Amino acid sequence: MPRKSPEVNAGSMADIAFLLLIFFLVTTTIETDSGINRKLPPMEDQIDPPIIKEKNIFTVVVNKYSQILVEEDLTDIKDLRGLAMDFLDNGGGIGEEACDYCQGERSPRSSDNPEKAIISLKNDRETPYKAYIAVQNELVAAYNELRNREFLKLYPSEGLTYFEADFIYNDPRTTGDQKEDLREKLSVVKKLYPQKLSEAEPSKVN
Repeated sequence: MPRKSPEVNAGSMADIAFLLLIFFLVTTTIETDSGINRKLPPMEDQIDPPIIKEKNIFTVVVNKYSQILVEEDLTDIKDLRGLAMDFLDNGGGIGEEACDYCQGERSPRSSDNPEKAIISLKNDRETPYKAYIAVQNELVAAYNELRNREFLKLYPSEGLTYFEADFIYNDPRTTGDQKEDLREKLSVVKKLYPQKLSEAEPSKVN
């Protein structure tokens, strides 16, 4: 009689493969690209777009060599935040466009008030990503510093900056009552310095 070859029990192979899959999913690190958090405004139909005065636009250009031009002047990255804050906080408007909380120079050649002030950022298609992110961070920081100042002035009893209050508000561990209280206060400060950061279409490099 021919001898039968022993059968291999493969019933547990699926379980082993499943356990190995779980192991690799748990232990493998997945690299994520850093980016910029942005909440886009809702689409609105505007038949007649508002007319924007040139003095209410702060132009920032980043070229392919990572050079920064502010109002066509070559500028160092360390000076960008201060220049943006001076523009946003200028308060040069009069009458209905006056800003009673602005602490700037009130120059008639710069922005009327934070509601009118727009920062326009433009880059080349070959602008290094690192330089682009660095400029973005400085411009957003300009808004945050001004908001911090107003939050501390309006709500000193909180003992928080705007940035800290916003972090607590977005923390899932924060209670509903605390969120509601912070939501109203954050909204007030955001209206004082609304973030109007416009990104133009990148330029083609020859």
